[in-house]
Amino acid sequence: FFSSSDKDTAVIFRPIGKHFNYRISTSLFLYHSRCFIHQPAMLSRAALTGAARAATRSSSTTIKSVSPNSASALLLASASTTARAFTATTAASQQYDVVIVGGGPGGYVAAIKSAQLGLSTACVEMRGTLGGTCLNVGCIPSKALLQSSHHYHDAKEHFADHGIVMGGEVSMDVAKMQKGKAATVSGLTGGIEHLFKKHGVTYLKGKGSLTGPNGVSVELSDGRTESLDTKNIVLATGSEVTPLPPVPVDNAAGKIVDSTGALEIASIPQTMAVVGGGVIGLEMGSVWSRLGTDVTVIEFMDRLCPSMDAEVTKKFQTILKKQGFKFQLKTKVMESRLEDDGVVLKTEASKGGKEKEAKYDVVLVATGRRPYTDGLGLEALGIQTDRLGRIEVDEHFRTAVPSIYAIGDCIDGPMLAHKAEEEGIAAVETIAGYAGHVNYDAIPGVIYTYPEVASVGKTEEELKEAGVEYNVGTFP
Repeated sequence: FFSSSDKDTAVIFRPIGKHFNYRISTSLFLYHSRCFIHQPAMLSRAALTGAARAATRSSSTTIKSVSPNSASALLLASASTTARAFTATTAASQQYDVVIVGGGPGGYVAAIKSAQLGLSTACVEMRGTLGGTCLNVGCIPSKALLQSSHHYHDAKEHFADHGIVMGGEVSMDVAKMQKGKAATVSGLTGGIEHLFKKHGVTYLKGKGSLTGPNGVSVELSDGRTESLDTKNIVLATGSEVTPLPPVPVDNAAGKIVDSTGALEIASIPQTMAVVGGGVIGLEMGSVWSRLGTDVTVIEFMDRLCPSMDAEVTKKFQTILKKQGFKFQLKTKVMESRLEDDGVVLKTEASKGGKEKEAKYDVVLVATGRRPYTDGLGLEALGIQTDRLGRIEVDEHFRTAVPSIYAIGDCIDGPMLAHKAEEEGIAAVETIAGYAGHVNYDAIPGVIYTYPEVASVGKTEEELKEAGVEYNVGTFP
């Protein structure tokens, strides 16, 4: 019922319902081959079990055809090379096809895609929960707080405009808002673990490091150490908050916080300074501004979000001012001083000038992120990083070691979850023999304030610099 050319062919089996029967998938995992399905066929438990046993006995068998009772039903075949046995999680030799270090958006998407392509896959994540910064302490929890604060602000300021009248004063229960955020995060991170189980991805909780071109050592969360043997490694270790020496973060104390600490503020502060006028600072500033906090944004550059279109960001700043934001542009923070009732920031003009001091209940440091590659062992293998600590890769995401790839925030490019996801898919497609590709000119970016600010493609400033002719359209 199945035939092919003499080139590489792979057959993928998937479960049907709750029964231990398998049907030949009409979506075959192909290595540059032509396959023709003449008739779907069901494989019984006995046939499948026999095939698995035969696969372990006949690892040198070459497949030219497959029948329902074939003893080689679980073999990945090639007419010019010997076949090997595989399952959904690991090869018979216990060598993985792919080990992914990092379980964030790039890593977990790469792991699932790898397993879907029939590759034995493991994913190592040290956080203890999957989803990386994005799902745990970034995109998702911040959007949950933005949603909650938006509802509160609407109820307080705009419901009456629509004829909605409520008795008494509208108030915010911050603890309940935080509880709702936590439930959202828990549901999504748990959902990824379910997807790992569904697709047969081996999940190891611990910190991974490179031991060679085909080896990963994992310091497991329970104190044990496990060594993984693999044909390919994908580094998806993400990024961490860039420290600002004059303003040291202490999330536990709750006065000087980074983006993680800003998600856990337990009461509404009267005043807040946001150091950094980028996406993270403006989104988290919006949360607390809507709840009644007096927010001041301190930015070293002469405008907000310097990587976005200048005309857009100028209008954006005007809108935020109307919402109550205050801005100190072309300003740098020289020093911070903790006091019992707040934090004193000493600032001056970016180019130098008279120093000023101001006190805030909470200071949010949002000056950007940097690649996280600590303890990976890159230097020992000759894997290069650039001056910003980003792992250097070629157009196929390969490092200086051909079997080791890198994706996401730890390489060059915008630190965006969806960019990492696309790179993860492209990298494992390349490993599987396909032509993985990412179009970097079509990666959208969004600031989830109100209104939301979105961009995609080149800015007007970039086109001018490149000497590209263009037309400008504005509305209204």
